[in-house]
Amino acid sequence: MITFQTYNTLPDAAAQIRRAVFTQEQGFTEEFDDIDQTAYHLVLFLDEIPMATCRLYQSQASSCYLVGRLAVLSSGRGQHLGAALLKQAEQVAQSLGGCCIALAAQVQAKGFYEKQGYLAHGALFYEEGVPHIWMEKQLSSPVPTIE
Repeated sequence: MITFQTYNTLPDAAAQIRRAVFTQEQGFTEEFDDIDQTAYHLVLFLDEIPMATCRLYQSQASSCYLVGRLAVLSSGRGQHLGAALLKQAEQVAQSLGGCCIALAAQVQAKGFYEKQGYLAHGALFYEEGVPHIWMEKQLSSPVPTIE
């Protein structure tokens, strides 16, 4: 069973997943930064085991929310956990009043994000030697409450 938890601080489960995926597998050295102190951190649990994580924070320039550090443990890949986590992040952003969601995708993951409805824009750029591209998705308007 898949469940989600949203945290206001970086939980150990999220840090461990990010270390396993980004530091150990991909060799990134600048994994943690100041954004971790103010972002929401989402963790996906599969049968109560933390398997995937991402962070979510509002862009300083707009009502767009940014998703970052989306990671799925190797043992959970191929089970659509990344898509489920991304959908949850979109719902959280929308509940916070966000009208769009954006992310800096590794180019090798561009197809995954396109399948989730994201569109690439802008030029390629590099983070720690890995090519990335900005991608964005419009969120539907929040459903008005009936008074």
